[in-house]
Amino acid sequence: MKYTKAQLSWLVILRIAIGWHFLYEGLVKLMNPNWSSVGFLLDSRGFMESFFHSLTSDPLTVNIIDQLNIWGLILIGLALILGFLARPVCIFGITLLAMYYLSHPPFTGLRYSVPNEGSYLIVNKNLIELIALALLFVFPSSREIGIDRFIFRKK
Repeated sequence: MKYTKAQLSWLVILRIAIGWHFLYEGLVKLMNPNWSSVGFLLDSRGFMESFFHSLTSDPLTVNIIDQLNIWGLILIGLALILGFLARPVCIFGITLLAMYYLSHPPFTGLRYSVPNEGSYLIVNKNLIELIALALLFVFPSSREIGIDRFIFRKK
C-alpha cells in the first residue's frame, strides 16, 4: 500500500502507542507478585458472566490464564512496537481486548465492584483500542516501518 508521509507517521504512532500500552500493562502484572486475574474474572457481568466465573474454579486454570494474560500483553506490545508480524499480532490483541470487553461490557444496569475511569455506554476504551487494532490490521504500517519490512520485502 502507498501511504502519504502523514498517514504512515500516524499509523506508526498509533501502532507504537498501543504497543506501549500492552507492554506496560503486561510488565506491571509481571512485576506484581500478588497480581491475579481472579478478582477481574469474578467481577464479570453480562451474558458471559458464568463463563468468566467458571474460569476461577480451578487454581491451575487461573495460573494458566494469568500467565497467558501477562505474556500475551508483553509479547503483543513488543511486536507492535517493533512492527514484527504485526498483522497476526493485531488479531491476538483484538482477541484479548474482546475478552476484556465481554467480561465487563459497558451496558446499562450492570454494576462492577472495580470502579471505571468514566461513565461508558457500549463504547469504552477496550472497544476503541480493539477498533484501532483492526485499523492497523487493514493498514499494515509495519511493512513500511518495522521488522515486517524485511520479512515481507518485495522482490
